[in-house]
Amino acid sequence: MASASGAGTLADRYVDEVVRHIPAGQRDDVAAELRATIADTVEARGTVGQEAAERAVLTELGDPLRLAARYADRPLALIGPAFYPAYKRLLVLLLSTALPVVMAVTMGLDVLDGKGLGEVIGSGVETALTVGAQMIAWLTVVFAVAERSGKRVEAVGREWTPDDLPERRAPQRRCTAAYAGVAWHALLLALVVWQHTAKPYRTSGGERLEVLHPGLWSGWMWPVLAGLTGLVVLGVIRAMHPWTLRLAAWSAAVEALFALPLAWILHRQEFFNPALLESVNGSWQTPDAFYTVAALGVLAVGVGETAKHFRAARGTG
Repeated sequence: MASASGAGTLADRYVDEVVRHIPAGQRDDVAAELRATIADTVEARGTVGQEAAERAVLTELGDPLRLAARYADRPLALIGPAFYPAYKRLLVLLLSTALPVVMAVTMGLDVLDGKGLGEVIGSGVETALTVGAQMIAWLTVVFAVAERSGKRVEAVGREWTPDDLPERRAPQRRCTAAYAGVAWHALLLALVVWQHTAKPYRTSGGERLEVLHPGLWSGWMWPVLAGLTGLVVLGVIRAMHPWTLRLAAWSAAVEALFALPLAWILHRQEFFNPALLESVNGSWQTPDAFYTVAALGVLAVGVGETAKHFRAARGTG
């Protein structure tokens, strides 16, 4: 029975993880059968404590991915059952994190080169197909060679234990805040690139100017863009998974990559295009305090977000 917190017992989490990887039409039957098997086996070990017996039974059943493959009648021939779980998890990680970053960088460079929208989209699709295919092909080759080399499963990671089970996720509505964060950071990323290429401000003399300092593109703009891209990727991951300490640590690194150079740019008063400020402000100068407060605000927001994420990962916020 699931605990009041929604985390569920080890058996609940194990069954959830197995049925998540089999066809929808089989899930109810497999879940009922697997729960009964676990319960009967645990009951047969009456001399052992309930929790210890449950853990021992799940350890004997093994990695849920391997068990799911047997239930779904999907032979794991090319990679093999010893290596397949590690192969699948690493492949999903590459395609869901590394590939989108490569696509974003490629499309961003095309935008900077002045290519049209159709060319930029075509380049992104081509990158997804070619780089994605390369990732799948080379990862498969590596694991296939390892499978046939006779190495033990420890070569790609320790043996599976019930501690590797993810927390049970109770049915819930999509995380609106996470998706809003993704949309906001993606919009900022697009606006930064757009104002550089479109030069949206027009002076009275007809000259077109970008809003941000043009000199940033030879230095500090790139870590800021990398940080924004990382925030978009982490936001997508966060919308699908709860906070963990590892995810919070990655979030702290990305927040630092974005906030520190941005705060430095504001501190040096190199954020806005000087030509634009001269055209807009005339003889009036922006107070130094404006940039100081803005820099401190960026740092405060970054620290606050990082602390909030670590509290959520520890279950205290």
